[in-house]
Amino acid sequence: MRIKKNIFIMYAIALLQGMVFYAPVATLYRQAAGVSIFQITIIESISLAVCVAMELPWGILADRIGYRSTMIFCCLLYFLSKIIFWQANGFGAFLLERILLGIIFAGLSGVDTSVLYLSSREDSAQGVFGVYDNLGTIGLLSAAAVFSLFIKDNYRLAGLLTVVSYGIAAVLVFGLTEVKPKRRERQNLFSEFKNVIHHISKNKTLVLLLLAVALLNETHQTITTYLNQLQYEKCGISTGAMGYIYIIVSVLGLFGGLSARLTNRFGMARFGTVLFLACILACGTLTVTDSAVSSVLSIVCLHICYCLFQPLQVDLQNRQVASANRATALSVNALLMDGVAIVTNIVFGKLAEMKLSYAMALGTAFCTAGLILFLLWGRSRSRTCLE
Repeated sequence: MRIKKNIFIMYAIALLQGMVFYAPVATLYRQAAGVSIFQITIIESISLAVCVAMELPWGILADRIGYRSTMIFCCLLYFLSKIIFWQANGFGAFLLERILLGIIFAGLSGVDTSVLYLSSREDSAQGVFGVYDNLGTIGLLSAAAVFSLFIKDNYRLAGLLTVVSYGIAAVLVFGLTEVKPKRRERQNLFSEFKNVIHHISKNKTLVLLLLAVALLNETHQTITTYLNQLQYEKCGISTGAMGYIYIIVSVLGLFGGLSARLTNRFGMARFGTVLFLACILACGTLTVTDSAVSSVLSIVCLHICYCLFQPLQVDLQNRQVASANRATALSVNALLMDGVAIVTNIVFGKLAEMKLSYAMALGTAFCTAGLILFLLWGRSRSRTCLE
């Protein structure tokens, strides 16, 4: 099935939901509203726990009510969460906003990519995923530019503009056409859950891939979102310069759009291996360097590799879904990876508290372990003839 309208609507939603106008000052926004840094970390942990708890129920529900209905509900809830964030003051309101985001992320997990995958040709799906990811980045960069040039210190205006952007996305989502195949018979929730878990437990090849993906993703997330600022301070980079570095790193992440072309040229296994090796090199450099240039280049390298890897790994996950209940299967995948994330976040945080280089060394170890798992997956994949 190929539905161009769905693809273009999903592209527009990605662009609009990428326009988070307060992103450059998200922490300062919360602090100005009376939330401390420690409270912010507590809120984030609770949000992730909610996301993990809701992952499977949402996947099963999405396969029951359809992907279009799930997208509509989540986009409307997304819109509501931004209204709450815009007006939030104090711990309770921001906690409510993040709890809603946990529910939303679990609901969208596997559904947005399923809509794209089922609306495109199989041989073009990876390219579609790459454009989808890049449009989110373009939206974020556009919003960051507007903030820097016009909004500046008016945090609440940034929140209001974000509400407008998400409101438009919530309207556009109603234009989607349902792409989920109809089932001939209805199973109860327990049977669906049991069948998907049984399939995943038997598919050792998929588990290897998911663990490899989780280790690379969480290393990137922790280092490029939280530890990078500490690394920059360690190297003497000013706060103002960090903002410019943020924009540069985000722009270079658009290279993720080349993922499909590079995969076709080098092959899935070889291209994925190169990306893992580059991440190992980047994390290893961050472990030992005090140089500003080396640190920035390493962060850039890590981010580009992550952006190139995402369309590839999403395509690989979708190819290995045998069940008609695609969202349920992908939600199980996300559940496993989120479980890994909870553990890695705690370990990263503890080591960074002791010494920053210890956390960077852990990133090197995680990427090395991810490479080994990816190579084992490649060996198993050759027997299942995915390519």
